Amino acid sequence: MLLCIDCGNTNTVFSIWDGQRFLCTLRTATEHQRTADQYYVWYSTLIEHHGIDAEITDVIVSSTVPRVVFNLRVFSDRYFKTRPLVVGRPDCVLPHNPRVDFGTHVGPDRLVNTAGAYDRHGGDLIVVDFGTATTFDVVAHDGAYVGGVIAPGVNLSLEALHSAAAALPHVDVTMPQKVIGTNTVACMQSGVFWGYVGLVRGITEQIRAEYETPMKIIGTGGLASLFAQGDVLFDTIEDDLTMHGLTVIHAYNTQNEAT
Repeated sequence: MLLCIDCGNTNTVFSIWDGQRFLCTLRTATEHQRTADQYYVWYSTLIEHHGIDAEITDVIVSSTVPRVVFNLRVFSDRYFKTRPLVVGRPDCVLPHNPRVDFGTHVGPDRLVNTAGAYDRHGGDLIVVDFGTATTFDVVAHDGAYVGGVIAPGVNLSLEALHSAAAALPHVDVTMPQKVIGTNTVACMQSGVFWGYVGLVRGITEQIRAEYETPMKIIGTGGLASLFAQGDVLFDTIEDDLTMHGLTVIHAYNTQNEAT
């Protein structure tokens, strides 16, 4: 079985793929100081709790936090006796190479989202990922990543607002009942929610105008379903898009090795 690991700036997600479906998904906070042994204690405890008997034969890792990759590689080597495939490393071949400025490093998460979205929906896509940053990835007709947009994430914006203005409290991200808030919390929730609805709508409209081709918009990330309530922002929402992209890239590399 394949263990897919997606390490983001805030959370790290582990999913077990049996070739047809994900058996379970586990989530933990991203901490660069966590050792391979600590990963395994956490992982094995939850696997036992879920009652899953999974023999891991392959591991693939996507990480936007370079410092955690070493311990994840040790974790894979030590406990599963396999060298993990790491997206973004030279030995990890992509189904479609990105077309960006020479010397530009494209985040592994964006490459994985591109592979997953193209596999499910074909090309000419905009993938909007609500993570620590809100990213917009443009997928060409042939499946190549050709650029995009990076904006501050929703929770990052809320934290900055609270930090810079001492009188403003922490608030949950939710869809307010009305745009005009009648108290501080409601005002902040309205500003964040409708502000990001406008952000997504505006940026995707500009991308479509510049690209000059009809494009499908795919939403992913923890807050995608929340923001879909506010407007018709997305053609579809894919909760497991990143994990699916990891299975696509792993399968492509496995096929290349076989040939």
